[in-house]
Amino acid sequence: THAFDEAVLLSLRHPGDPDRPLGPRWLQEVVRDFSALGGLGVVVFITLASLGFLLMQQKFRAALLVLAAVAGGTVLSFALKAGFDRPRPDLVPHGSYTFSSSFPSGHAMISAVTYLTLGALLARLQVSFQVKAYLLLLSVLLTVLIGVSRVFLGVHWPTDVLAGWAAGGSWAVLCWLVARWLQRQGAVEKEAADERP
Repeated sequence: THAFDEAVLLSLRHPGDPDRPLGPRWLQEVVRDFSALGGLGVVVFITLASLGFLLMQQKFRAALLVLAAVAGGTVLSFALKAGFDRPRPDLVPHGSYTFSSSFPSGHAMISAVTYLTLGALLARLQVSFQVKAYLLLLSVLLTVLIGVSRVFLGVHWPTDVLAGWAAGGSWAVLCWLVARWLQRQGAVEKEAADERP
């Protein structure tokens, strides 16, 4: 995959000058902002805020499910990084500080785990199909933007991000299937549509 990784990474840089990302300087700041949304601090804050909301709504089992999904996905991400131990790209300067190995992208994986899980959970609480679709599309869009930002900043190879999306998306789907099964067993609160008289 090295040729593919190099070609994509260099396509986001000025031809002949890999030190300069494409676009104006303000674009780099916007991309850093999107990247930060997949950072551990932001993900922990959003997860805790979501848990607080679910607890105030007395959806205790749903809160436990979110906690298990996000914590489990985060542990899996760190375990995969330690197992593969792939070096970061050295082809271009990094636009962000990094402190772990490259494969899979932790930002891509953890954002997929967190935002797809929360998107699916919030969608479950809505009656309207349009609102459900809107929430799910927003969670997918956010996950994609975070992953693309990591390649743009030069801190990940594209295949790192693809692997992070695949692993995080798979984990989120697995958690969603477990939630559906638990719901059928009566162990998790029902969907909003199921609660209508």
